[in-house]
Amino acid sequence: MKKLVENFPNQLREAFDIANRATLSPKNNIQNVIITGLGGSGIGGTIVSELVSDNCPVPVSINKDYFLPAFTGPNTLVIISSYSGNTEETLQAMEQAIAKKAQVICITSGGKVAELASKHNFDVITIPGGNPPRSCIGYSLVQLIKIFTFYKLAPESLLNEVKGCITLLEKENQHITQEALHIAKELNNKLPIIYSLGGSEGVCVRFRQQINENSKMLCWHHVFPEMNHNELVGWTSKNDALKVITFHTSFDYARTKKRYEVCKPVFEKYSSGVIDIVAKGQNKLEQFIYLINIGDWISVYIAEIKNIDAVEVNIINHLKNELSKF
Repeated sequence: MKKLVENFPNQLREAFDIANRATLSPKNNIQNVIITGLGGSGIGGTIVSELVSDNCPVPVSINKDYFLPAFTGPNTLVIISSYSGNTEETLQAMEQAIAKKAQVICITSGGKVAELASKHNFDVITIPGGNPPRSCIGYSLVQLIKIFTFYKLAPESLLNEVKGCITLLEKENQHITQEALHIAKELNNKLPIIYSLGGSEGVCVRFRQQINENSKMLCWHHVFPEMNHNELVGWTSKNDALKVITFHTSFDYARTKKRYEVCKPVFEKYSSGVIDIVAKGQNKLEQFIYLINIGDWISVYIAEIKNIDAVEVNIINHLKNELSKF
């Protein structure tokens, strides 16, 4: 897993080349978009929905279940994101998209999704397979950006910003890895509580997933300002097992930043400390990619400290085996 995280800039470079070669067919009167996928295959959808939220002229929904929303229809663009092509929930959602005569595009390395797409003559962007899906977010995220820019649901410039992400990660690699190792040591034997300020919740979700899968740890995340209306009240007793990690971008809303300034002393009082991670980058995509990369490094460094295999997901395989019996 460490090698895969190290290779992230090269993955983005390859993903950019795949996106530029991808051929997409015209679509008719797109009125809404649904991105359906789970886990490492689905997190790209969560992140791209936040990236395009200020520009996309139609609603974007993220689906992480067996069932598509009732509004799905012929004017819905359904993007099927399944790294393996065999994700049970995503395949069922794809069957529903077909039944509802939605306009479908697939991002996959193969499997049953590719077979079904071929049968129905759907557009497919094929990405390299053979690795854990969570290690391949670059492939899926860049293809999602390609789709949104191609159909004028996001500025054309967004795809070219991927090149800046590559440059940023290569330039900041030493700083990222050093900071990540320091934070990993701080988080070892702690329960991480992850917060973002506003429109970068996808980065928090990604970090939570990486801590779960790579570091084999429980944690939770929440987002400002919503947490100010519920979770904040839970901060009432000291617990040194807790450690707060916050993600910050230059795009955070001033009022939300003020909320955090008020809340931070509360977190410090009732936990073992607060770690602020501040993104670098010239635009929102660069800053999101920077935070994703440092989060990935933290998760694999924790696995190293704990002397565990970051790749194995035996409990998920057990679940799939049990489900296959029904």
